[in-house]
Amino acid sequence: MARLLTSGDIRTLSRGLNITPTKKWGQNFVVDANTVRRIAAAAKLDADDVVMEVGPGLGSLTLALIEIARKVIAVEIDPKLALALPTTVAHRAPEEHERLAVVETDAARVAPEQLPEPPTALVANLPYNVAVPVVLHALETFPTLRKGLVMVQAEVGDRLTAQPGSKIYGSPSVKMAWYAKAKRAGSVSANVFWPVPNVASALVAFERIQSPDANRVEVFGAVDAAFGQRRKMLRQSLKAWAGEDVDAVLERSGIEPTRRGESLDIAEFIALADAKEALGGTSRT
Repeated sequence: MARLLTSGDIRTLSRGLNITPTKKWGQNFVVDANTVRRIAAAAKLDADDVVMEVGPGLGSLTLALIEIARKVIAVEIDPKLALALPTTVAHRAPEEHERLAVVETDAARVAPEQLPEPPTALVANLPYNVAVPVVLHALETFPTLRKGLVMVQAEVGDRLTAQPGSKIYGSPSVKMAWYAKAKRAGSVSANVFWPVPNVASALVAFERIQSPDANRVEVFGAVDAAFGQRRKMLRQSLKAWAGEDVDAVLERSGIEPTRRGESLDIAEFIALADAKEALGGTSRT
């Protein structure tokens, strides 16, 4: 069993590495071992899983994941932390440390060829300012990802899991629904972090679904247009996307032009994209 990091361990490691958590990379380290165990358990990993962990920091969650998964691929943007992590894991998990691979790169741009093997799960304490693009990029870039559990700002968690008609339903909600079924999987106290953030945190779990047989670029274009002017009716908000064909697209899709973006589910956005494609001959990607 790995020896998880305590609050004192994390501060000692930080001093030794001359590291201070930085807002630039949204660093808030988890300092509570019980929380780490809870996250690892909630991820529902199998012994054959290959986990991509984004932003491992000093290794708090890494140590818990490496006990369960066949491999943990830690994607870290901070050069100091990327360099130090293998030593920490080797010292505190000597029997499992060979399961770790560290990739120093930006998780919002990581490409398949940068990883030693395709990941099957995403588990991460995500920086609040990049949580949505990181999750969506991972799901789009790595089709082998079957599931995930991410810790995000509570507001972001609500948006990722929101349903049509709610005030917080928006572009992240629809795009997440394209790839996966997502749900809230609990809350996390601010007191388990160092430094303590001034926002609440939440766990979001997801399971991949079969992506729709539709033009993703066009679907996401319709989503961005609809929520870019969410207070306007679709006849107006979709003009930037559908142009002069907006009325014809709405009619063909069977969607009332007086509706607003927050009332449409993923199937209706797909209907809009299909209608535009039928009328304008856009290429499928």
